[in-house]
Amino acid sequence: MHARLASFRSLCVSILLVPYVLGASWIVPGAVWTDTSGNKIDAHGGQILQEGTTFYWVGSAYSNNEVPNIYSSTDLLNWTFEGPASTAVEYMYRPKLFTSGGKFYIWGQVNRLVQALESSTISGGYSVYGSAFSLPPDGRTYSDEGIFVDSTGEAYILTSADSNNLQINEINGGSSVSIGTRVTDLEGAYEAPGLMKSTGGIYYLVMSTKTGYTANANQFWWSTNIAGPWNGPSGIAPGSSNTYDSQNTFELKIPGSQQTTYIYMGDSWDSQGTAASNYEWLPISVNDGAHTITLQDYAFWKVDVSTGVITTSTTGKRYDAADGLIMRRGFEDPCASCEHSVHNIDPLSNVTIHNIEGTGEPQWVSIHYTVNDPNAGDAYVWLNGEKIRIADKNSRAGKFATVPINLTLKKGNGNVLTFGCHAHAEGSDFVAHLEGIEVIDD
Repeated sequence: MHARLASFRSLCVSILLVPYVLGASWIVPGAVWTDTSGNKIDAHGGQILQEGTTFYWVGSAYSNNEVPNIYSSTDLLNWTFEGPASTAVEYMYRPKLFTSGGKFYIWGQVNRLVQALESSTISGGYSVYGSAFSLPPDGRTYSDEGIFVDSTGEAYILTSADSNNLQINEINGGSSVSIGTRVTDLEGAYEAPGLMKSTGGIYYLVMSTKTGYTANANQFWWSTNIAGPWNGPSGIAPGSSNTYDSQNTFELKIPGSQQTTYIYMGDSWDSQGTAASNYEWLPISVNDGAHTITLQDYAFWKVDVSTGVITTSTTGKRYDAADGLIMRRGFEDPCASCEHSVHNIDPLSNVTIHNIEGTGEPQWVSIHYTVNDPNAGDAYVWLNGEKIRIADKNSRAGKFATVPINLTLKKGNGNVLTFGCHAHAEGSDFVAHLEGIEVIDD
């Protein structure tokens, strides 16, 4: 009896020591994304390969010398860290995953050459496969890379060659793999290539311009043949959005039972390209008649991986800024002219909203605000007294009018949230405009 009691107590202690991680219910572009252990996902410049009912995401670990990390998921929402694909290679940028001859291969850029890794299992155990190689037929080196597998089964590697050419080469498959014939050579200072093929048989090539870790307006080209000719370029999103502050890495196809869905996978880089960078995943609208692809800008969304159907979030409970307590330079402002929003919130002003309902568990809270200059300052919230820089929770902060962040609200309606801002330089005219907040009940 005493042994059973001791065992039970030990089990209880073990359970209490395991951190509680709430399962993800939405893809939230730009927000910090954690794995099933609660750690920030570190898989940049990556790609996804589906094997059976499981998706495998490979990407560079920017917190670990750019070794290729692998994560797995069955719903594209909740990702389990499988570990580094290999520690035998470091500083591998934009790793991409494909299968051939019953084995799995990762090709990535190391020292501006292609380095191959091989494994008999998809989730890890990769070893170096051969020497690094340049691009035939004329030995080009390159920067960014993509992998595309056609509906006919042929695989291709896409590279932004250092000669400022987008180059597409065949991958020779079978029991061994190697790089083959060049089929496309598209001139232009572009990088971050990705390729998709619509159900109508149109190839869409997506690339960014070369601006380092600063986001730009990514472009697309289209063709009825992978060898070209290619028509374009055209924008995949409003130019002013700079592709919603992201850079392309891969186009994922979900052939569902009800519809085929395409997903833009992008990196939302910070200014230095570090592990603090986030991810911008958005559905792609395809119009083969007009030969266009357009990103669908959803703050919250998910896809049923069986049916391919996209779901966006329902409206949560809204709290208008004008209903809060408004303080300007130490004086209460009734803001009689404010209908819903509060304008010109400077570093000596704030808005406090009381009686916010919470569940006691992590929830998505959309902060609806804009600033006059995203580079001149930062907006903050104080949740029940805890100070939170919004940009630490979502890289869209200050750049888009809806910025969802993950917060743990106390259970009940006793939560208090204050919105304010700090300028980067004293005497700056940095101001924010708050529409309100919205609490999403998952």
